[in-house]
Amino acid sequence: MPVDQQYHPAFIQHAILRDHQVAFSEAMPHLSWGHLLFSDEAAIVLRHVHHIVQVRDPYDWVLARARFFLSDTFQGSLEHLKGGNVSVEEVLNMMIFGIHGKAPSLNEIFTHNAVSWAGTKIRMLRFETLLDHVRNLDAPEAEIFFAQLLGDCALGDLPDDWRERVRIGSDREQSGTARENLVGGALDVPNTLPDIQKELVDYAAPGLRNVLGYQ
Repeated sequence: MPVDQQYHPAFIQHAILRDHQVAFSEAMPHLSWGHLLFSDEAAIVLRHVHHIVQVRDPYDWVLARARFFLSDTFQGSLEHLKGGNVSVEEVLNMMIFGIHGKAPSLNEIFTHNAVSWAGTKIRMLRFETLLDHVRNLDAPEAEIFFAQLLGDCALGDLPDDWRERVRIGSDREQSGTARENLVGGALDVPNTLPDIQKELVDYAAPGLRNVLGYQ
């Protein structure tokens, strides 16, 4: 994707959607990124857009959100959670149930950013599926997958050097939110969500993992 066809002015979110409708112009289409709540306004603005909604297993999402909020990379209203003021288990529960007046719950985020788009013209892409093909680029299944993904974005056929492009684009060293690139963070967030927190996710958002294709 040429740089001049990428939309760089903003990571588009609901609050600024009206100011960045040019990103979705049919006359001059761009590749753009964002967190867009499902709404009447978003549905109208995106009605002619090739729309990919990427989701992640809620179990892993809780861990990733906790790592980010506890890192010095994140600067916001949750600084008081850092420095060991609360236990890692308490932070994980906050990621699941939210923090009143400060952070939405897992259910709210997945409902408005992902689940409510299901059944429309969007393509829902599981992060784990993408990651599996990135890690196995030489497998024939990877070529089929990325050809379909580009087709869903109306970007034409795979270029001859598509594998090299994917390797460059997926370089974790260039990611500001990859866990190894997060700055600070005193608590040791586990690699796997504890069983009790898995049960809490299922309690807080019953049916969520099923509708996303994880069960």
